[in-house]
Amino acid sequence: MMMMFLVLILQQKIVIKVQVRCDKCRSKAMETAAVADGVISVALEGENKDKVVVIGEGVDAADLASELNKKLGHASLEIVEEVKEKKDNQNENKDTTSPASYSYAYQPQYELYRVAYDPQPSPCTIM
Repeated sequence: MMMMFLVLILQQKIVIKVQVRCDKCRSKAMETAAVADGVISVALEGENKDKVVVIGEGVDAADLASELNKKLGHASLEIVEEVKEKKDNQNENKDTTSPASYSYAYQPQYELYRVAYDPQPSPCTIM
């Protein structure tokens, strides 16, 4: 039996606060985040450069925070949000000059579905 999977992965922004004591700790945090699956970019933010900002597709935020916690001693997941595309300013200016024109931007809503298939079900009925 052939199963078909439909997975839509959106870009997300993940902010993880880490404990950094020196430049070596910052470098280790950047390196750890950069090798995670699906990461597109990594940056440091905050007053003390103690927040790792990761942008990627399909990045497991909890696993990344756990890995940083192991490597640096303390890491806490602060924000996980979807990255929104920026609108073109020229189109906005064009719409405001004509009072009779209306613009409508259709943005489809996607839901993530994951289908799991167990090839050999267990004979045990208790579980």
